Amino acid sequence: MPPAVPEPAAAWLVCHTRPRCEKKFAALMAAEGFEHYLALVQSVRRYRQQTKRFTKPLFPGYVFALVPAERKARIYQQDLLARAIPVPDEAAFLRQLADVKAIVASGFELSLMPLLAKGRRVKIAGGPLHGLEGYVDNPANPAGIVIAVDVLQQGLLVKVPAANLTPLP
Repeated sequence: MPPAVPEPAAAWLVCHTRPRCEKKFAALMAAEGFEHYLALVQSVRRYRQQTKRFTKPLFPGYVFALVPAERKARIYQQDLLARAIPVPDEAAFLRQLADVKAIVASGFELSLMPLLAKGRRVKIAGGPLHGLEGYVDNPANPAGIVIAVDVLQQGLLVKVPAANLTPLP
């Protein structure tokens, strides 16, 4: 009798989808029978005399999926996926995923914010200061993020909402 060949294990992947394809990709994962998670939040848009309610992805462009190694090619079948990123530490990932699921299920209002640490270089992505670069001075300030912008060997402290900041490498 030949020795038993171990079945390849399934691995969690961070699936980076093509633009606006998160829900279609999640439907594909469900059709294939793969465990997956797409964090959806309620959004409200107000137009002149109408109010539209819809669900949108909490993490635009990303779906998390547990994919068996021998069936990995199936996730690329409908050209919805840009790339699949392997999760290096699955235990930590699963803890974080459980936290995200609990937060989404709580019903509290939430929004996605960049992780900003003191000294992190950032670029202003919106508003009248669009394009300026500086450093995060105090990310804990509840009135907004304070960044330092060098001008003539001086520092200017400007309060900018965290939503308008993009971390730089």
